[in-house]
Amino acid sequence: MANKIRVGIIGTGGWARYGHIPTLQALDAFEVVALSGRNLAKVRGYADEFGIAHAFDDAEQLINHPEVDLVVVLAPTPEHGRLSKKVVEAGKDVYSEWPLSTNTAESERVLALAQTEGVTHVVGLQRRFSPSSRYWHDLVRQGYVGKLRAVRMSVGVEAFSAVMPEAARWAVDPDNFTHLLPVYGGHFFDMLFHGLEFPEKLVSLSQNQLPVTTIKETGEQIPYAAANEVLVIGTFPSGGTFTLQLEGGQRHPTGLQIEITGTDGVLRILNPRGFQNVDDGQVYGMKDGATAFVELPVPGRYNSLPVTHLDASAQDVAYLYDAYARSKTKGDSDVTTFEDALRMHRLLDRVVESSAANER
Repeated sequence: MANKIRVGIIGTGGWARYGHIPTLQALDAFEVVALSGRNLAKVRGYADEFGIAHAFDDAEQLINHPEVDLVVVLAPTPEHGRLSKKVVEAGKDVYSEWPLSTNTAESERVLALAQTEGVTHVVGLQRRFSPSSRYWHDLVRQGYVGKLRAVRMSVGVEAFSAVMPEAARWAVDPDNFTHLLPVYGGHFFDMLFHGLEFPEKLVSLSQNQLPVTTIKETGEQIPYAAANEVLVIGTFPSGGTFTLQLEGGQRHPTGLQIEITGTDGVLRILNPRGFQNVDDGQVYGMKDGATAFVELPVPGRYNSLPVTHLDASAQDVAYLYDAYARSKTKGDSDVTTFEDALRMHRLLDRVVESSAANER
């Protein structure tokens, strides 16, 4: 492209290095021109490694730099809302990692500001963009399962375990909204319900089975109040039902498992990991009187970008960035926006409120 979208990234954690920088550098529509972070030496090291022109230890310098068109906010969650508002106030497009902020009220304010200023806003709910997700979404819409009857999804991950690194200490505070339900619930609920329907009714239960976390480097033990087991059951507007289970801190991760049953067929989606997936999910189906699942390979048209050398989790981000680029040129893409983020915040509020009511 003669006119690339020039990107500035705030935050130099592992997700920037693993997911965003390699993805953007593999896409012709983008050029990463600036990085910022708290440790200037680290930022400069990243900039040198990846050939990025500008390095800052002040996020506002990056936001206001004239060569930056799109600002990507990858700082810790408590900074997402504040920094996103700074970007919007500067009149620039903004991509915020999910969650958009630490609470629904703040996310409402961020969205309202973005709408007032008329900037393009993107939230990092990228799981719905994986080739396997887009494929099974299409199968459902094309009638593979018929009328929806029931959905069962479980997500089991190592994250949020009884031992956590010092760098993750900040996430132990539930007020920072970086625990099992908002992180894995937000991503996988969005992917699931985008492919089916949004819930009508739900009830939930949650449990904290690991109430103490040990800091790996020091052995210090600190209280951990967030739930690491979450169960949600409910109904869809069409009458179908769903059962969802999230489990964090697994010693033997079970990954992603989904079954979708209908009047005409069944779909099964599997992935051995919840995140940092080397390979995309596998899709299986059973219909027309069959008694065993058969694999339904993802057609090549769902892998349309030159990013197959990256892990599947990074490829998901690539398809989200591609949707953003198309929104700028064609105005008709399905990019996930701050509206999607707010909808997810409100859904998670319902889950928390139901769980609290059941505890009472």
